[in-house]
Amino acid sequence: MRYRGTTDYNHRQPPRVGVLVTNLGTPDAPEKGALRRYLREFLSDPRVVEVPRLIWFMILHGIILNVRPARSAAAYRTVWTEDGSPLLLHTRAQAEALQARLTAEHGDAVLVEYAMRYGSHSIPAQLQSLLDRGVQRLLVLPLYPQYSGPTGGSTFDALAEDFRRRRWLPDLRFVTRYHDHPAYIDALAASVRSHWQQHGRADRLMMSYHGEPQRYLEQGDPYHCQCHKTSRLLAEALGLGSNDYQTCFQSRFGREPWLQPYTDETLQGLPAQGIKSVQVICPGFSADCLETIEEIGVENRDYFLQAGGERYEYIPCLNSEPAHIEALATIIDQQLGGWLPLSFDSDASQARAIAMGASR
Repeated sequence: MRYRGTTDYNHRQPPRVGVLVTNLGTPDAPEKGALRRYLREFLSDPRVVEVPRLIWFMILHGIILNVRPARSAAAYRTVWTEDGSPLLLHTRAQAEALQARLTAEHGDAVLVEYAMRYGSHSIPAQLQSLLDRGVQRLLVLPLYPQYSGPTGGSTFDALAEDFRRRRWLPDLRFVTRYHDHPAYIDALAASVRSHWQQHGRADRLMMSYHGEPQRYLEQGDPYHCQCHKTSRLLAEALGLGSNDYQTCFQSRFGREPWLQPYTDETLQGLPAQGIKSVQVICPGFSADCLETIEEIGVENRDYFLQAGGERYEYIPCLNSEPAHIEALATIIDQQLGGWLPLSFDSDASQARAIAMGASR
């Protein structure tokens, strides 16, 4: 194996701390070809689909990639903006806001970059950008509040795969979850209170999380438990009783059982129980995307109203709201403990290097 090295290192370059925030990814365009490329990469990840590889290869390439891209492209077109995918725009805005916040506190010692696990703005490309600018200590923050193998675990896999090909590795810290961090819970609670101030309260607050196969939980994945803890802490922060809120799981795929209760079936059944108004929040998503805007904001709204519901409201993700950025910055600052401040004398570093035979 050939390892990627640095052949033109500048000894005047000050060492920096890098913060890489990551999210799932997005196709390059709401078109069949772009969706096929994106889904092929996403669904080929063994962390995402834990099925024997040969069997899954035949299913993926023989059926799914011939059927799903066109359907997914149509769905993406309903949420696409002039500037691109909502998830990409929100993640970029989060990184920019975090850079401004951390620069105000630490000057140019901290560099923030964002990356996507699948598709463009890949982890290897964005990591290289940080290393090229002098990052020697790296904090990776996947923007998944609750850990699961298909999200946080897969992000670590991509990072490790890149690192195993490099000669020089930075110091590394990796945040696996922040589902119960007080600053994150406070930001969620503030978002709900703000919505209540504008629209009033509904009969029930639904907390909908992305689902995963039930067997992942049975095999030790902590995601289900962490989702419920987030819900409990948010309910406590809002002063809600056990009948005022409910946790459910969306976006299931395939025929095997996924985490329950399912969001769509739950919403369809609520009107018959006398629950005529609901507000839905997605505390497992750091940024609005197809699954929140279209699936929760449109599709599940229709299910609820068609079943006899009278009022349905979606509370947007935290996105780049100031409270969210402050919460993420608080988490980052805690994780950077002992790494800052940095001290470096460029002239002395270069002089010593040249004295030992370096060209610069």
